[in-house]
Amino acid sequence: MSSTTIRVDEETKERLERLKADEETWSEFLDRLATEHGSMDAGVWEGTDKPAAAQAARERARESFE
Repeated sequence: MSSTTIRVDEETKERLERLKADEETWSEFLDRLATEHGSMDAGVWEGTDKPAAAQAARERARESFE
């Protein structure tokens, strides 16, 4: 398996280390983190203006292709 390097500042690394389980490799930890937080839960925008803003952005994007 190939590998890569991801550079982060010390503060970010310290925050990530607090979230990482002792028995996890960094690859396992990042995979878990991406899996757990990779999708949005339904209703996450409820009570905010984000749905309307997303709709407006989508309409602007469509208009730019016309």
